[in-house]
Amino acid sequence: MNPIPTITKNRITSIDFLRGTIMIIMALDHVRDYLFFGSFYFAPLDLTRTTGAIFFTRWITHFCAPIFLLLTGTSAYLVGQRKSKKELSAFLLKRGIWLVILELVVTNLGWNFNLTFPMFFLITLWALGISMIVLAGLIHLPLKWILAISILLIAGHNMLDGFHVQGNTLPAFGWALLHDQRSFTWHHEVFLVGYPLIPFIAITPLGYCLGQLYTSKYDAEKRVKMLMTIGASALMLFIVLRYSNLYGDPVKWSEQKNSFFTFLSFVNVNKYPPSLLYVLLTISVALLFLAFTEKLRNGVVKVVSVYGRVPMFYYLIHIYIIHLIALIASAFTPGQDWHIWLLKTPIWFTTSLKGYGFSLPVAYLVWMGIVVGLYPLCKRYDAYKQSHKEKWWLSYL
Repeated sequence: MNPIPTITKNRITSIDFLRGTIMIIMALDHVRDYLFFGSFYFAPLDLTRTTGAIFFTRWITHFCAPIFLLLTGTSAYLVGQRKSKKELSAFLLKRGIWLVILELVVTNLGWNFNLTFPMFFLITLWALGISMIVLAGLIHLPLKWILAISILLIAGHNMLDGFHVQGNTLPAFGWALLHDQRSFTWHHEVFLVGYPLIPFIAITPLGYCLGQLYTSKYDAEKRVKMLMTIGASALMLFIVLRYSNLYGDPVKWSEQKNSFFTFLSFVNVNKYPPSLLYVLLTISVALLFLAFTEKLRNGVVKVVSVYGRVPMFYYLIHIYIIHLIALIASAFTPGQDWHIWLLKTPIWFTTSLKGYGFSLPVAYLVWMGIVVGLYPLCKRYDAYKQSHKEKWWLSYL
């Protein structure tokens, strides 16, 4: 009897399914943004202006980044079962550097559509790349040390919430890279530190420790029990800490105009940087998802898992497609000049898009169309990867 029934052809279906799910949800966040298809020019989590539909359209996407980083660490552990520590460390280091380069060049071109790069975003691939570089060093430590360091960073970093370095200076930029989302200007170039590294760099090592559950030491029943126990415990800790309003998030929840909006305030946790409560909520849901889908096999799982097996390919392509469709849509919008999408001034800082945008249902339709449209490409690329495992470069895409 196979002790790990979730592993088929060196893949773990529940992990691919979870990764595919968050990749699909991630595209919704990018489509609904007012710069592409949304028509609301306010923060969707602003409880004084938002609606339930707009709030949850944004809020659900909060699960994407931390879960993706977590599963990256898990995958690294499983790859390490076939490599030496030295080989794995070298792979993580090279892949991490590659991801940072992709962020600075490929994804930033996708966001800007401008070869002059008027704005540099240090966001998803940046955080993922640095996390892999950090993990490349940590894997040489005992697993319990890696777990302890990860928990310490995640649980303790909110003590730094009150510390800020002001000004458009190098020290301020350095601190922003670590723990303070901000934008900076240097020689007319704008740098947005969207994803401060702490505690993102601790989530990937945490996922590395999680990988141990998917080895022969644990059968399916024991693994599910562990996932359920850890996931439920983390969720309960989130509820207790959040209710106390004592520690774990810089923004306290409060009573609102009605019970529904009070609930929204309760679950509206800080993402930039990810607070302890944000990590507890998102990671607990991820672990429970893995537990409940351990043995799940149906058509939906099969389709969604395709996106989960080619996440980098999907991520890079979807940015360009969303931006291209938005450019075309603006060309057919009365009063809009499609050239605004190619101007040297970053579209994040222009008022020329005021009046452009579509209703939330239209944004959802565009999102579904893009996801469905990308499926054949992802499936074909997945088949190519599976049949050409000898090509080393495929592991970087």
